[in-house]
Amino acid sequence: MTRRSLRPALVAVAVLVLAGCGNDGSDGAADPSGATGPSGSITVSAAASLTEAFTAIGDDFEAAHPGTEVAFNFDSSTTLSTQIVEGAPADVYASADHRNMDVLLAAGRIEGEVETFATNDMVIVTKPGNPEGIEDVADLADSGVVALCGEDVPCGRFAATVLAQARVTLDEGSVTRGQNVKATLTAVSDGDAVAAIVYTTDAVAAGDAVDIVPIDPNVNAVATYPIAVVEGAGNADLARAFVAYVLGDGQDTLADLGFGPPG
Repeated sequence: MTRRSLRPALVAVAVLVLAGCGNDGSDGAADPSGATGPSGSITVSAAASLTEAFTAIGDDFEAAHPGTEVAFNFDSSTTLSTQIVEGAPADVYASADHRNMDVLLAAGRIEGEVETFATNDMVIVTKPGNPEGIEDVADLADSGVVALCGEDVPCGRFAATVLAQARVTLDEGSVTRGQNVKATLTAVSDGDAVAAIVYTTDAVAAGDAVDIVPIDPNVNAVATYPIAVVEGAGNADLARAFVAYVLGDGQDTLADLGFGPPG
């Protein structure tokens, strides 16, 4: 996207130089204001599990496109889709599942194509040192309080899939529910739960605050992340440029932070 945006400006500058139009002795560098490329600001509503990755991608995007500003609204995909349907301002929506993107499609709130840009799977996190000795999903049944995301948000549904596929039933009285994956993981790091089922990327981002217990691939669930421009975006051109950046240069950042490829 960066190369395509700059090429017209460079050609135009070259023409001016050859025609002798530059009267200040400059070497024909592109206008540092970035007027020939995307400009202005956008708001990106993105799944909480994208917090670290999209914050870094947003910084890189702004550096590549001087004069732009990307603001983020991070929460559960379900909360964000509801907000957008109800009219909350957003230029780009990035979800941790297709179900919530379909909600916006059905409401006529998506412009253009929906693109898949990443995948993620689930892991168990425990208190540092794993004091309960949790080794697999089955151990969660009698380990104490377990943190799961809300039943209606993607990370909660994926956790339910893992439990069902592992044929493990948790007593709901021993489950604490988080609004999104960040709140769910925090229940463990703060000592309110002995373990949680969260996305791999959030477990990695938590560092030494938790220990990670892998989930058997035969019972694990994989989240697929779609992204799209919101219909009626205040800055559709910049929104499309950001989506293209996520699908292009942003892939390295996503991979570095533990996300899988889109397909």
